[in-house]
Amino acid sequence: MVKFAAMIPRPQHVESILHRLQDYPVVAILGPRQIGKTTLAGMVANARGGVVHRLDLERAADLNRLSEDPELALGSLDGLVVIDEVQRQPNLFPTLRVLADRRPLPARFLVLGSASPDLLRQSSESLAGRIHYHRLGGLSLGEIGPDRIDRRWLRGGFPSSWQARTSSDAFLWLENFVRTFLERDLPQLGVQVPGPTLRRFWAMLAHWHGQTWNSSEFARSFGVADTTVRRYLDILSGALVVRQLQPWHANIAKRQVKAPKVYLRDTGVLHALLYIDSRELLESHPKCGASWEGLILETIIDQLGLSDDRVYFWKAHTGAEIDLLIPGSRVGIEIKRTTAPKVTPSIRSALHDLNLDEVVIVHAGPDSYPLAKRVRAVAARRMVEELEV
Repeated sequence: MVKFAAMIPRPQHVESILHRLQDYPVVAILGPRQIGKTTLAGMVANARGGVVHRLDLERAADLNRLSEDPELALGSLDGLVVIDEVQRQPNLFPTLRVLADRRPLPARFLVLGSASPDLLRQSSESLAGRIHYHRLGGLSLGEIGPDRIDRRWLRGGFPSSWQARTSSDAFLWLENFVRTFLERDLPQLGVQVPGPTLRRFWAMLAHWHGQTWNSSEFARSFGVADTTVRRYLDILSGALVVRQLQPWHANIAKRQVKAPKVYLRDTGVLHALLYIDSRELLESHPKCGASWEGLILETIIDQLGLSDDRVYFWKAHTGAEIDLLIPGSRVGIEIKRTTAPKVTPSIRSALHDLNLDEVVIVHAGPDSYPLAKRVRAVAARRMVEELEV
């Protein structure tokens, strides 16, 4: 039996993966390095019980074992088979398809890796209908406690950053993460763009965090074609460090924004790229409000267990907008870094134009209360238990 180190409990993710392992022969946990995929796999294995086999493709012995004859190496295993760093051996997926079709099914596979377009494409083609993707983000407020929201905001959700002894130590870890991600992780995924170029682009995205994507402006800054900066954006999005929040198009007469909004998924990485290493610097920085918006956005998406293709924003060229829309819920969510939220003309316009049942304003104050008909204020520290859509 393989033993895994214990860490901060992540019960919502464990429960979801256990459920999917009952329905699918292969479950993939995808996320950037150091986000906690291996630790989560250990929690799943401990909760599931039974026989567990673990292969780490960063170990030469395991990589060679699966390179020579993967079907022979995996075919005799039963119980739960955990394969870490699977992006190093994407040709493994056709073998997993063969093993997933056996009846009776002696083993189920939990594969862990950094997302990439190639990884997702190859696994989708080989394992259509046999694989479920579970995207793992940083530590959530439900896992660390709502009262720690300010620390989570500054340091981000990577476990090593969150648990660092001081904020300075967390900032140093995040700087090292950015460098390692660019110099090691992306090349392993087959990305050929020079690290300094992508760092400059990533830093520019940090200054653009929370705004509507404008490829022409980025292209002018880099002196390259629009398609080139679009490829840079897709690289970082595919590696799950950047979110492209897609626009919602309502059937109304008003002109609506068609480009996505871009966010760095982790506020700690955002702050490292902006050289913000203290709460004082954060509160006085021009991106303070946008950073807060990104934190709440990711928290809500994680709390509700939403996939990336089920979340949108809405914005009209008149200025009316809603930060987060979930199709089918008829609830719009606005995020404000204020202790005194107000019902704005933009909110009233969104209620009317989108025919919403309610707009929820998530704010930085201590209390939750109704603001007006169909408008409710929810304190960020209480949204884990109060926000339901």
